[in-house]
Amino acid sequence: MKEREKFSTRLGFLLISAGCAIGLGNVWRFPYIVGKYGGAAFVLVYLLFLVIMGLPIMVMEFSVGRASKKSIAQSFNALEPKGTKWHIYSWFGIAGNYLLMMFYTAIAGWLLLYCFKTAKGDFVGLDAAGVGAQFDNLMGQPWLMALFMFLIVAIGMLVCVRGLKNGVERINKIMMLCLLAMLVVLVVRAVTLDGASAGLEFYLKPNFHNLMYDAEGNVILGEAIYAAMGQAFFTLSIGIGALAIFGSYIGKEHRLTGEALRIGLLDTLVALMAGLIIFPACFAFNVDAGQGPSLIFVTLPNVFNAMPGGGRVWGALFFVFMTFAALSTVIAVFENIIAFAMDKWYWSRTKAVLVNFVLILLLSMPCILGFNYWSNFHILGLSIMDFEDFLISDNLLPLGSLVYLAFCVSKRGWGWKNFRNEANTGDGIKFPNRVRFYIARILPVIILIIFVLGYWNRFFK
Repeated sequence: MKEREKFSTRLGFLLISAGCAIGLGNVWRFPYIVGKYGGAAFVLVYLLFLVIMGLPIMVMEFSVGRASKKSIAQSFNALEPKGTKWHIYSWFGIAGNYLLMMFYTAIAGWLLLYCFKTAKGDFVGLDAAGVGAQFDNLMGQPWLMALFMFLIVAIGMLVCVRGLKNGVERINKIMMLCLLAMLVVLVVRAVTLDGASAGLEFYLKPNFHNLMYDAEGNVILGEAIYAAMGQAFFTLSIGIGALAIFGSYIGKEHRLTGEALRIGLLDTLVALMAGLIIFPACFAFNVDAGQGPSLIFVTLPNVFNAMPGGGRVWGALFFVFMTFAALSTVIAVFENIIAFAMDKWYWSRTKAVLVNFVLILLLSMPCILGFNYWSNFHILGLSIMDFEDFLISDNLLPLGSLVYLAFCVSKRGWGWKNFRNEANTGDGIKFPNRVRFYIARILPVIILIIFVLGYWNRFFK
């Protein structure tokens, strides 16, 4: 059997794992929920849940991947006790990867298009309503959206077909380093705007009143805590094997708790720095930073349009940064999808890429058509994209995390001892044994609360 590919450097593993986590969750979802729930006080709650929920499960995913040296297609098969059925989850996990790409590629396509639109000056001279109309017009052009979705899928698959070292690792290193450089440049520009100090104060100075009450005086603390818990899952892409695959490509030189901490810190750094771009810019031009997804495609183009000193250039650079962030996740998830076919059916990498290139193009079309030709089609009252997001964000991410957790702590699964032995192989920070009670008894309850509240907020609130 052909020897499994490995990363050529530790940096490659860290950057691509961080790239899987860094994406729209950092630079789209994170800033607007921070804006909605009161700024810095919410950030503190989010960081708490990232440490107590996200990082332990990330270590578990990496451990399962490294111990099995397989993707989610065979990792449970390789580690589960004889006669158990943990491997059944592999089908749900890979379904989560496909579901994520069914709408993620469309949004990444919008970002790529906006790079060109901003650079070309399509927003110059338009007011907020005019910028909003541009986005509304895009939603009515399915073939334009399909073209840019095709470009995103083609770029991702072209990177993956070159292999782990020469494609995924090499390109992701370049892209992530460029992303971080662009982020620093954009932060410097945003914080030096006239009036940016109010945005910095809102973002960096904790205001617990804003965390607990909205502008009308309604209590929102529970809602804010749930948003912080959900963001910890969404941003790290845990629970569907998208991180476990990269554990399968690394050696045993380093303990996995330290690796997970580094990746979590990098992911959080990007999210926090994205806020340092968005809040100073929004406050400088007196616009609402808590508007939701329209913040990126409607509000910010208007902000860059009004920005002195080459706002058009800064706007184009921002959308290049956003596109790189989205592409880093796309490439990482594509690699997991391709590895699944290679491990499950022993396909060549080229065959796996070609089949999945066509398949993902087809699967991504319903999301695009849901904004125009199929706009009247709803499932459980949700649009096609919202339903796809609901399946992955409110179901497979929390429940998949629960599966990995149970597998690593249960005597009927891989077990606590095997998990800790794998996680603690190598140099670095140990995964502590004293947290076993919390991991086995309390963390599952927190995850189930997230799951139940997801349904409550969607359908009963």
